[in-house]
Amino acid sequence: MRPLPYALASLFLLSGCAFFDIDLPEPPVPPYTPVNFKGEARLPASLHRVALLPAHGGAVVDAESAAALDPVILTALQRQVRFEVVAISREDCHRMFDVGSFGSTDALPPGLLEKLARVYAVDAVIFTDITVYQPYRPLALGFRAKLATVHDVRLVWSFDEVFSAGQAAMLTSVRDYYEGGDRAAPVDVSPAVLQSPTRFGAVAADLMFHTLPPR
Repeated sequence: MRPLPYALASLFLLSGCAFFDIDLPEPPVPPYTPVNFKGEARLPASLHRVALLPAHGGAVVDAESAAALDPVILTALQRQVRFEVVAISREDCHRMFDVGSFGSTDALPPGLLEKLARVYAVDAVIFTDITVYQPYRPLALGFRAKLATVHDVRLVWSFDEVFSAGQAAMLTSVRDYYEGGDRAAPVDVSPAVLQSPTRFGAVAADLMFHTLPPR
């Protein structure tokens, strides 16, 4: 009996070049799945109408760039169809509270939640912070968010995660969002998405709000 290494060598030689012409596809990379969140098992039955405050950039991002993400975050939240969303503009926020936005970890002015409940007839409020903002490749965007009731002041859901275009799973999520999730197609995400914080932010915000508790 020939030694095993010689037998394997003979097998490769007999198979010819066709053996090396086989193009084995890489297994598809699954989409990105956020992990840094927690919330109640289900949304409270009494929660029907929620105020969305403007995104807070703090020292991380200038006010103009933060404001550009407001409609992106609003659209992502409305896509979930969990509740009616009332978007509070920066102008209204400044008119009522003398600031354009609030951070989720800031000390809130007395009566803020009560005033929002009274003026907008909402049951809860969502605060959103921009914790990371890298507008050059690879894009990176961090979101921290909290959903709190306005009457009994209870935290229903919280989220804190950084999304990076340097992650293969995020590229899959970007393709799923903009190209319909055709996993059979090669990963070829438009450069316009990976060079635009708002377009990349749309994917990140969509992934974030997918983690909200169900009805």
